[in-house]
Amino acid sequence: MIARLCGVFLALATPVLGQGYAGLGSEAEGFAVPEPTYELSFPRDHGAHPDYRIEWWYITANLQDAAGRPFGIQWTLFRSALAPQTASGWNSPQIWMAHAAVTGQSFHIAAEKFARGGIGQAGVTAAPFAAWIDSWQLAAQEPVAGFDKLNLAAETDEFSYDLTLTAQGPLVFHGDRGYSVKSSAGQASHYYSQPKYEVAGTLRLPEGPVTVTGTAWLDREWSSQPLAADQAGWDWFSLSFDSGDQLMGFVLRGATEDFTSGTWITADGAATPLANGAFTAEPLRTVPTDKGDIPALWRVKVPEFSVDLEVEVLNPAAWMDLSFSYWEGPVRVSGSHHGVGYLEMTGRNTSE
Repeated sequence: MIARLCGVFLALATPVLGQGYAGLGSEAEGFAVPEPTYELSFPRDHGAHPDYRIEWWYITANLQDAAGRPFGIQWTLFRSALAPQTASGWNSPQIWMAHAAVTGQSFHIAAEKFARGGIGQAGVTAAPFAAWIDSWQLAAQEPVAGFDKLNLAAETDEFSYDLTLTAQGPLVFHGDRGYSVKSSAGQASHYYSQPKYEVAGTLRLPEGPVTVTGTAWLDREWSSQPLAADQAGWDWFSLSFDSGDQLMGFVLRGATEDFTSGTWITADGAATPLANGAFTAEPLRTVPTDKGDIPALWRVKVPEFSVDLEVEVLNPAAWMDLSFSYWEGPVRVSGSHHGVGYLEMTGRNTSE
C-alpha cells in the first residue's frame, strides 16, 4: 500500500513538461478554485479544504543550542485530492504526505510518510486544531488555542523533535486579504501565515538530545492550479530580522518571464503586499552538490522598504531527496537588515 501511495503522489508531484513543477500548472477541472472575494475565517480555514486539489500546513524553524550552534527544522503535511469528490474510508480520494527534516552546518536528514485519507491515519481538524500523519503531529496545546500555542513532533530512526511554538503576533494574510496571485495569467492560491513564533524544546540527533530555542514560521496555502503552465519552479524566502520586521518573497520561474510576489511585515504584524517586480532575488554564488549546482548566496532587494540583503544558506547540501527532490534549508541574513530565515528552491535539480 505505501509503495502504491508513493507512486500516486509521485505522479502528482513529478515535474511534467508544460505543466510546471509538481504538476501544479495542470488543469483543475472539477475542483474549486480560489476567488478574490473569499473571506478567510477561523478556525474554519485552519482545517482542510477537500474541494481543492492541493494544500499544505508548513513549519520552518531557526533554532540554536546553548552553545549557539544553529539548526533548522522543517515539518510539512500535504493533502492532495485525486478527484473532486468526497468519499469515506478507503474510497476517499484524499492522499496525505508529510516531510520532516533537521539541518545543521554539517548534516541534513530528511524523511517522509504517506497515508490515505478517510481511515484516521492522517488528517486535519480545525477546532481543536490538529494536523497529523501517524505520530507526526502539529496540534494546539489547548482546545481553543487555534494557532496560538502548538506542539510540533516528528520521530524517525535518525532524528526526532518535540517543540512548543508560542505565537508572538497576529496571523498575516498574503496578497489581497489572503488571495495570493502567482502569475500574470491570474493563477492564485489562498495563503496566510503565522510568521512569528517563539520555540523551545528538544532535538534528538545522532549525537544525542539537544535542547534548543529559536523562532518558527507557519504557512497555510491551498489551491487547485497555483502555477501557470510554463512555470517550472520557485525560490521562496521567509526572513525574520533582528528589528522584529519580517519579509516573505518568492520568484516563480517561467519559460519567458519570472513572476514575483511577497509581503513586508512590520514588527507589530502589519502586512503590506509587494506587487510583481517589487521583490527581487539574484543568485550571487552557486556551489556544486550531488543533486546539481545550487545558489548558496543571494542578493535580495525590496527598494520600497530600503531592503538590500545578502542571504546565505547554512548548509548547501540541504536537499529534500525524497519521492520528489527540492532544496530546503535555513539561511543567514546580512546587509541592510540582519537575521535568519528559510529558503525553498524547487525545480533546480539538474542531476536527474
